[in-house]
Amino acid sequence: MILINVDQKPGWRNFLSFVGPGFLVSLAYLDPGNMETDLQAGANHRFELLWVILIGLIFALVIQSLAANLGVSTGKHLSEVCKAEYPPFVKYCLWLLAEIAVRKLEILIAILVFVMAGCFFGEMSYVKPPAADVLKGMFVPKLSGQGATGDTIALFGALVMPHNLFLHSALVLSRKIPNSVRGINDSCRYFLIESGFALFVAFLINVSMIAVSGTVCSAKNLTTDEMDRCSDLTLYSASFLLKSSSTLYAIALLASGQSSTITGTYAGFLGSKDEEMAQELDNKMILSFEIPFALIPLLKFSSSASKMGPHKNSMIIIIFSWVLGVGLIVINIYYLITAFVHWLIHSSLPKVGNVLIGIIVFPVMAIYILSVIYLMFRKDVVVTFVEPSNIDPNCIMEGGNNSTDRRADSTNPRLRADLADVLLPE
Repeated sequence: MILINVDQKPGWRNFLSFVGPGFLVSLAYLDPGNMETDLQAGANHRFELLWVILIGLIFALVIQSLAANLGVSTGKHLSEVCKAEYPPFVKYCLWLLAEIAVRKLEILIAILVFVMAGCFFGEMSYVKPPAADVLKGMFVPKLSGQGATGDTIALFGALVMPHNLFLHSALVLSRKIPNSVRGINDSCRYFLIESGFALFVAFLINVSMIAVSGTVCSAKNLTTDEMDRCSDLTLYSASFLLKSSSTLYAIALLASGQSSTITGTYAGFLGSKDEEMAQELDNKMILSFEIPFALIPLLKFSSSASKMGPHKNSMIIIIFSWVLGVGLIVINIYYLITAFVHWLIHSSLPKVGNVLIGIIVFPVMAIYILSVIYLMFRKDVVVTFVEPSNIDPNCIMEGGNNSTDRRADSTNPRLRADLADVLLPE
């Protein structure tokens, strides 16, 4: 038998066919909620919390690549693997917490990302933040000043979006993935590179937002009105930060709002067109509540041979992702509890009302923590990995009566037609 290489595209052409999903999921790190968090962190602490953005987006790259690898290796997105693995009650509880759907909007998404980048990079060239202080804040962890811990939790928690994990694992299925070991490995590598580039752009935009607000709000010639605005920044009051042009800020805010609308509207759970439900998850409390129910299944499934086969995570990735994942879950549980207690203490409700709310909420929180523990320690029982062909999809097998059938089997791409061509709503 002779293996003949045919119709092999250059590597860069193969890579371009995988570009798109990473840019769509990167928009979650640039939505108005994150934008406001970044601006306030810069105003309060100048450049001291840039290291949180660096660590957070490194972790985001890891878990987004795990979500992409899960979709590529199993041919199913995260919600479908959850549906196969968990009993009905757990499955529908997860369904109530997160939703996923996909649309072909990659070009528009890329335009929005680069519009935001251009706006804030242009402003950085105007306010000229000190490069040495920016680099120090990025690589030297430091927590000082009032509210630094709370702002750190807000920054880090805002960098992991639960609906993004479902979304990314589905978006990769809109590409034609060769049904072979090499094809799956190449696809995983291409998606990692594409996600890395998209998240690097998102990282630079987040850094520029903090740098701009940190530079402007730490200036010595601020007016009293500007000092008041810096102490309580909102998206509506932050336009004064862009000294070069308020139009730039308006454009950046519009791009951020449109990106958030797109990613929120096109997120759903069980993955069929008949079950799509649109919802924009921009509330930090809701996102904090949902994170464990997306992150834990992803970490478990991507580390399981029964789900991923030979493509499961390496020991280094397992340790790194679980340490940061558990840390993030603990941070978010802490945030939920402290936010509720703070609200309860400062509530204007009568004492009887506070007591009744506490009686209801604290048992719910206990159930929530027990549910997280259940997901973490439950043993997976369902095998979803399907062994792909070991034949190189770029090669024809000559000799033998079944060469045509072999070629057809090996070159049959994994393509989810239901996810590859979903029409935009009219």
